[in-house]
Amino acid sequence: MESILFSLTNFRHLVSSFPLSSLVTPLIVLLVLTLLVLPIPPVMLDVLFTFNIILALLIIMVAIHTATPMDFSSFPIIILFATVMRLGLNVASTRVVLIQGHEGGDAAGKVIEAFGQFVIGGNYAVGLIVFLILMIINFIVITKGAGRVSEVIARFTLDALPGKQMAIDADLNAGVIDQETARKRRAQVSQESDFFGSMDGASKFVRGDAIAGILILLINLVGGLAIGMLQHDLSLDGASKAYVLLTIGDGLVAQIPALILSLATAIIVSRVSTDESAPEQATKQLSNPLAFGVAGGTLVALGLIPGMPNGVFLLLGSSSIALSYFLRKRQATELVEQNDVEAHEIEKSSEEVLELDWDDAGQVDVISVELGYGLIPLIQEDRHGRLLQRAKGIRKKMSGEFGFLLPTIRIRDNLDIPPHQYQLVINGSTRGRGDIELGKFLAINPGSVLETVSGTQTKEPAFGLEAVWIEAKDKEYAQAVGYTVVDTSTVIATHLNNVLRNNAEELLTYEITESLIGRMEETSPKLVEELIPDNLSMSTALKVLQNLLSEGVPIKDMRTILETLSDAAPYTKAPEALTSYVRTRLGRLIVQQLCDPLNTLEVITLDPNLEQILTDLVKAATSVDEVTLEPNLAQTLIESLSEEVNKAQEQDRAAVLIVSPTIRQWLSIFIGKLKKELSVLSYREVPDDQSIKIIRTIELNEKD
Repeated sequence: MESILFSLTNFRHLVSSFPLSSLVTPLIVLLVLTLLVLPIPPVMLDVLFTFNIILALLIIMVAIHTATPMDFSSFPIIILFATVMRLGLNVASTRVVLIQGHEGGDAAGKVIEAFGQFVIGGNYAVGLIVFLILMIINFIVITKGAGRVSEVIARFTLDALPGKQMAIDADLNAGVIDQETARKRRAQVSQESDFFGSMDGASKFVRGDAIAGILILLINLVGGLAIGMLQHDLSLDGASKAYVLLTIGDGLVAQIPALILSLATAIIVSRVSTDESAPEQATKQLSNPLAFGVAGGTLVALGLIPGMPNGVFLLLGSSSIALSYFLRKRQATELVEQNDVEAHEIEKSSEEVLELDWDDAGQVDVISVELGYGLIPLIQEDRHGRLLQRAKGIRKKMSGEFGFLLPTIRIRDNLDIPPHQYQLVINGSTRGRGDIELGKFLAINPGSVLETVSGTQTKEPAFGLEAVWIEAKDKEYAQAVGYTVVDTSTVIATHLNNVLRNNAEELLTYEITESLIGRMEETSPKLVEELIPDNLSMSTALKVLQNLLSEGVPIKDMRTILETLSDAAPYTKAPEALTSYVRTRLGRLIVQQLCDPLNTLEVITLDPNLEQILTDLVKAATSVDEVTLEPNLAQTLIESLSEEVNKAQEQDRAAVLIVSPTIRQWLSIFIGKLKKELSVLSYREVPDDQSIKIIRTIELNEKD
């Protein structure tokens, strides 16, 4: 007895360890196997046929009320199981009809009898015609159309996958999103491609189910007549009444849920993804007073013609005109309410303008984005403006990269610039400008598009790439042919990110430097106390930090920077010399930004004769600003370095020039616009254990 109780207890624990949802799929598989193999009593058939109808209605209701196809991502597998279960029911009902059909009546269950008698009035000829019409609607219209839409969506979704991935990478690089958001969006893109690929296959299940319904009906008709006449000695008329009615009733009770599932499939694959369900979309978009008025007026005019169904036409036409009137009145009311709100906001803002403070004194912000009045919707959250969130993301990302908290990014309107133009301003001076076509998307050509798209030709403002302003409806096609498609907020955000990166030294203000060193004082009070202000002024420390940022060196390792300044300050107070000392101590960090420490660093060097000439020029000058270079030599040097920079960009690697410490600072200033693409290092800044490979030596030409 104890062993039996122990076994029952273990069985109960085993069952409770499995969630109920995990048992649904195995039970459905067992049910289908039972329907295919074992004889099913008519009562059970009634229950299963009723369940099949309920399941089909449940699926189409969920399909109608989902906002996006991904909200019903389990639809393909549900279609598979529903189709297999219905085919299993067809097999089970066929067995019952052929075995007991000669008895007539409810031999195959009440449901089949009801569809055979009540729905088609007991007339098997009418039933056959109704069944064929349902099959034509299902097979030729709905299933075929849904299958074609599934194929097209699956193809375009897979073709657009690389473009969507590039758009996510662009948002991540621009600081618009963080790593976690990028990971979720990549997973969503992958899930979408899997879903629409599965839907392409699921539409084949539905199409095959429709074909199977026709074949099963024909087999049942021929088989039923043969069995009735040969085995049960029925006449042709008796066999037809007994078997044909049951066969058609069986076909109808199975094909109506099949038609509903086909319609659900068409709804899922043909809808446009929005934040609203299909009924909400249709109600909002069909509420057009002009359309109802014209339709109602036309119907009333037809109703006045003698011989037409005047009563019905006049009734429905008048109803449409009345509905048009009420819709127009409601829209007018909503417009008045909206104008009242806007007027109240303007009145409130005008009252606030009367109160002045120091913010109205014309002081410039460190970072500001100025928008023409036509771009104001980009910052209005109620109109899905996302520029504010993008700006916050950029500030957070750049602060993490540079090593200090960036000043607040101010976004404001500017009535002095064109309506659809924006300006990126740093310390009061414009550093970037661009034009935006509101409501459109910018398709950027990365250089490998399959074919061009139509739209307004332009230049991507951040990097000067060829681009096209396109309509929202052309977005997926542009991604499919290789364009990187971004919205208007991302265009401005990417441009802002690039401008901030190229002007990092101007973002570090005196106040931010004080806060930065103040935080270090909390953890290393002795270090800061001995250095500032006794050995080094705050302004000199600021200049050193700005020099590092101007050459792309982050200042995250403030401990090492302050320790180096503390060691070097007794010997020199010149910011340039102190910067060189700090760069030497941060050499490993600088090199790690250029390549993996385990990889070989590919570098460019100068010919010894050329390097000696430059060294003599630098030593002879009192400062780096007074060094002058012979024009031909300068042109040759710039052209050679530009060529190497282009090669490095094509090969997706960093361009690095290694020179002597004496000329490193002057050469970094001399190369000017190449400074961001070409890193100039001294021999002392390369760690001893870092392997290097010289890929080119810039030589002194004879003519020079």
